[in-house]
Parts: sequence; structure tokens; C-alpha cells
Amino acid sequence: MDFRPTEEQAAAAGLAARIFRDLATHERLAAAGTGTDDGLWKALTTAGLAAAVPDIGLLGLVLLLEEQGRTTAQVPFAATCVYGILAVGAHGSAEQRARLLPALGDGTAVATGAFPARGRIRSDGDGRLTGTVPAVPWLRDATHVLLPDAGHALWLVRTDAPGVATEEVDTTAPWSAGRLTLTGAEAEPLGTAPDAHDHVLRTARTAFAGLQAGVCAGSLARAVEYTSTREQFGRPLSTNQGVQLRAADAHMDTEAIRVTAYEAAWRSDEGLPFAEHALTAAWWASEAGKRVVHAGQHLHGGMGADLDHPVHRHFLWGRQLDAYLGCGSELLAELGAVLADAPHDVKERR
Repeated sequence: MDFRPTEEQAAAAGLAARIFRDLATHERLAAAGTGTDDGLWKALTTAGLAAAVPDIGLLGLVLLLEEQGRTTAQVPFAATCVYGILAVGAHGSAEQRARLLPALGDGTAVATGAFPARGRIRSDGDGRLTGTVPAVPWLRDATHVLLPDAGHALWLVRTDAPGVATEEVDTTAPWSAGRLTLTGAEAEPLGTAPDAHDHVLRTARTAFAGLQAGVCAGSLARAVEYTSTREQFGRPLSTNQGVQLRAADAHMDTEAIRVTAYEAAWRSDEGLPFAEHALTAAWWASEAGKRVVHAGQHLHGGMGADLDHPVHRHFLWGRQLDAYLGCGSELLAELGAVLADAPHDVKERR
């Protein structure tokens, strides 16, 4: 395994870090409320970061999402790249790729996905879908939604199509979410491979684990800065052993999320099986992620209870990502099933 970024991946990550650092400020995030920062989204797409994802791969996307997570920037970057650019690139027809990828890359189209499949969407066999998804992240911004039906076939639905209704909802994190209701909505199939749904879900879990790594790193960085400058009894809080141990545990948890996300993404880019690796990364993102954001808030003491404090945004994102695409116990059950079904010789090699 070699997780060292290529020159293109490092350049894209550096550019993303500068844009997020300059534009995803606390003041702009507060002004955006639960919606998207349109100016930031335009800056990212104009810089070509979304369009670069097919070239830098899933590992490159994980690096970009880490930078987004550090600032909890409110843009549909992860959703558009995972459910749009990567999904269409991997499973779309030549016509779909030619029609959709340029618009997704330049930001004139925004994609999201209703994952994981929970049997809420039914297909009539003629490309019309019916059902309701209670909360879809970034639905308020989306032009296209990737949907799995009850049989795990993938469908693309335009949000302005007849039979599609959306309603604004609030989730733990300010992800511009909405309730999606389909009533005989016309859709186009995406991909014919039997494992297309599972591949998209694995990709999403890996990418959002990378986002969680950034959220945790940002929360921990804020806690380190606060405890290093906040004094109690004439010395910084960071000199207390209990504070140091709590921060050290949070650091190790953050690194565990990061390295498992890197491994799953690297294996995907190399064309290697990564089902259990994506589940492992998602499990760490869920279980360790919530520990880190709780620690970040607790290390801020009373300030961490302020809903307007920047660290609270990391807490909200971390808790949302904890449950998104499967909570820890659910992921662990899936991982156990995957390992139990693996051939005996594969188990021995592991």
C-alpha cells in the first residue's frame, strides 16, 4: 500500500485547502444558515476541483473532503462527486457520461443520493418511481438524485421532473436537506451491473469517512488552540494531564478514521476489492468520529455549550456523519456478514 498522494492529488488538495480556509469562515457559515454557500461552491467548481475527481480518483477525493471537513464548509461537494461524477463515470452509459459529467464538473448540475436503500422506492418496471425518502442531504440544491429501488437497481431522477416533490427539512448538520416524494416520477436507469448499487454505497462510505476525518481534525485543532490559550489557576488548560490524555485519544481516533479511509480509497483506485475496507472506514468514522467531536466540545468547557461557537458546528457534523450511511452497530453487522461469506482461502490471507 502506498498512500502518498500523486503530484496531481497533492496540488488539488492544496488548492482546496486554500479555498476552504479563505472562504469557509465562521461568519459566512453562520450567514448561510442550513443552506449552501453559493459563492464557495462557485469558487470550487471554477477552480476545477469537482471536474478533477475522475483524474485524481477516490483517494484524491478523500483528500479534498478532508479539507472540506476541517472547515465544515456548506457545499454539496461530497454528494455531487460521489452520487454524480463517480457514479456516472463508473456506471453510466457513454451518452450519460457525455451529457452529465461536464455539467456536474462545472457546478451547473448538482447531484445527491438517497442511500442506503431501505426499500422505500418502488419501480413499476417502465422507468417510473414511487415512494418517499424522509431526508436526502443537499436535496434543496440538487438537479439530479441517484436512487436505488427496492431491488437495488439504480435510477437517476431530475428534481424538476413531473411527479417529483421536495420539501425542506432540517437535519442535525446544516446539509440543505429535503424530503423527497415520488409519484410515478420518470427516471433513467444508471448501470446494469448487478453490483452497481453496492459499489456506489462502498464509494460513498469511503468518501464520507474522509469527510469525517476532516471534521474531527478541525474539531481537535480548535480544542488544541483553545486549551493552549485558555488559562486556569495561572496556567494553560493544556498543561493538565487529563486534557492531554483526552486530546491524545481524540488524535488517535482521528488518525484511525483517516488511515482506514485512505486504505479503502487506495484499494478502489487500484481496482482491488474494498467491500470490508469501506465498511471498516465507515465504522471508524461512526464510532470514533462521535468520540472525537464530543471530546472537542468537552475540551472547550462552557464555551463548547454555546450553539454559536465554531466547535459546535463540528459536533453537529460529526453526529450527522455518525449515523449517515449506517451507524456503528449496523456497519459492524454488515462487516461480519461480508467476512463470514468470504472464501476460506481469502480469510487465511487476511
